[in-house]
Amino acid sequence: MTTTARDAKAYPLTPRAAVGAVVVRGERVLLVQRRDPPSAGQWAIPGGSVRLGETLQAAAEREVLEETGVTIRAGRSVFAFDAIERDPSGAVRYHYVIVDLLAEYVTGEPRARDDALDAAWLSTEDLQRVPVNETTRELLRGLLGPDW
Repeated sequence: MTTTARDAKAYPLTPRAAVGAVVVRGERVLLVQRRDPPSAGQWAIPGGSVRLGETLQAAAEREVLEETGVTIRAGRSVFAFDAIERDPSGAVRYHYVIVDLLAEYVTGEPRARDDALDAAWLSTEDLQRVPVNETTRELLRGLLGPDW
């Protein structure tokens, strides 16, 4: 099976470790619109793959900076889940084990970088108008209340 550079992560032999950062600033949360699968086009918690030898906190801080230009200080884990996508034949196209961490905003304003189509501070009202990943909605409701 051949893959392009963009989907070189497709059809892994084992699950990939990934991390996300939940960053709240005032009444808004930092989200990115995903460019690539899984969840392409949807708004979600910023994050990405953990590199060998990298802590979850260091990975979250690096990934958020790479995707959004925002500097954060990552803290404790608050949510963990599997993101599994299968192709029409049933083969596993993507499998990520994702750990989301609470994070403190340090500096910077969001702008889409790396593998994000867009990046922004979104309010509960904003989330009603954009396609939000269902796992992201579940996480935000659990942490921030039912209005999210």
